Amino acid sequence: MTQIAGRCLCGAVTYQAEADPVATLVCHCKNCQRQAGAAFSINLVVPSDSISTTGTLKTFTDQADSGNTVDRQFCPACGSPLFSKPSANPALTIIKAGTLDDTSGLKPGAQLWCDSAQDWVQLDHAMPSFRQNLPG
Repeated sequence: MTQIAGRCLCGAVTYQAEADPVATLVCHCKNCQRQAGAAFSINLVVPSDSISTTGTLKTFTDQADSGNTVDRQFCPACGSPLFSKPSANPALTIIKAGTLDDTSGLKPGAQLWCDSAQDWVQLDHAMPSFRQNLPG
C-alpha cells in the first residue's frame, strides 16, 4: 500500500493517504484549467476514506458539465487547490498532484476532456485519451 503525503503552498493544510491510487489522470476540462490556473490538472484518484488532513479547508461547489457537482477544496490562507470530491462518486477523492511531497513516481495513465485542451498543448497519443470523461 502506498503512503501519499502532501501540503498546500503555505503548509497550513497537510494530508496523508494510505492507499494505492485508483488512477492518475491528466484533466483538460475548463474548470480544472481555471482552478489550477494552468493548461491542465494532474490528479490522483484515491479512496475517500484513506485520506486524513490537518488544518482547515475551504470548499467551493462547482457544477460539472454532466450536471453533477464537484466540491473543490483548497487552503483558505494561500489558495492552493488540494482536493476535488465528485458528487457522482463520493467514495473517491481527487488529489491535485502538484501538492504531493514526492512526485517521483507520478505517471498519468490517461487524459480526459481532450476536447477542451488548449490549442498549444500537444497531447500524448501513446496515452489513452478521451474526448470528454472516462466512459462508464
